[in-house]
Amino acid sequence: MQLSRMVHFHKTVGDKTRIQIISMLKTGPLHNGAIAGKLGLTPPTISHHLTKLKEIDVIYQRREKNTIYFHLNETKLKQMAEAIIRIGGDNRFEYFDVSNEDKASVRKHFFNRGGTLTQLPAQRKKRLIILEVLAQQFDEGRQYEETDVNSILKAFHEDYATIRRELIMSHFMYRHDQLYELNPKEMWPV
Repeated sequence: MQLSRMVHFHKTVGDKTRIQIISMLKTGPLHNGAIAGKLGLTPPTISHHLTKLKEIDVIYQRREKNTIYFHLNETKLKQMAEAIIRIGGDNRFEYFDVSNEDKASVRKHFFNRGGTLTQLPAQRKKRLIILEVLAQQFDEGRQYEETDVNSILKAFHEDYATIRRELIMSHFMYRHDQLYELNPKEMWPV
């Protein structure tokens, strides 16, 4: 899961009224008026909060005759809430403890003498080692425009777009508002 999606989820849920709405919907579906009455807020205010929760897919709505009921999407809520715990440890981004000798061997095999990448490895473990090398080309704490990221990656391989995407998906970097930045090394999977 992209870091930006996790941040957006936590920012959206990090509101007292929205947490109250989620808590109320755990006991069953409710309509806007019932939620507004229980919280002592106006229906337009509740509509605003419900819209924000629908945007992150934590709630969904169903119409019964003339009334729209809001339901809690508990599966999505649990998945998103636990995503932060899984960083670097879920099935797709398993943490690999790799020796320096293994890293050197992979680098030697996939980089030519000129320092360019001959190919992106298919095996996940080897790919992460290569991505770590490429991530080290960026400065910590600095934000990069996409064109700057592309320029740095082009020096290593012609398919810079795939590598850029892999850096984000593997939690080496994150993107927000068209700017790229390295994640802390503790989040890196190798």
